[in-house]
Amino acid sequence: MTMSTNQASKSNSHSGFSRWMQHRMNARMNRKIRRGKGTFMGMDVLILHTIGRRSGQPRDTPISWFPGEDDSWLLVASGGKDGHPDWLLNLMSHPDQASIQLPGSDTVAVTPQVLEGAERAAAWEHITAAQPRYDKYQAKAGREYAVVRLVATV
Repeated sequence: MTMSTNQASKSNSHSGFSRWMQHRMNARMNRKIRRGKGTFMGMDVLILHTIGRRSGQPRDTPISWFPGEDDSWLLVASGGKDGHPDWLLNLMSHPDQASIQLPGSDTVAVTPQVLEGAERAAAWEHITAAQPRYDKYQAKAGREYAVVRLVATV
């Protein structure tokens, strides 16, 4: 079965509109964080600065975070249409160029680590105790979300 030109342009424009809307929402959240207001739906939010894996262009993504051990930050790689979200792929493609910005503060260079095994399980338990909705999201996703620990680079 083939799609008519009209149908193809409708689905492409919807995708384009969704992408445009997401960029607008991200830009708005980034402005709020820079002004010192970093919460969304009851969760703390930071700006993750990465480099696009294909474009090489800077990317600023607002992401909810959870406090980790030893002054680290934990991120959950939820979302992503058919796998990991773009921000995670960008982060791991250029881990040496990653940084974060907490509400109303300066940028901090970070080193990312995708957690596995017992470390991931302990972090996941901590995250879902704070926000039980992540267990529900993961169950619907049918895949295990990556959990990333960010540590300030010295």
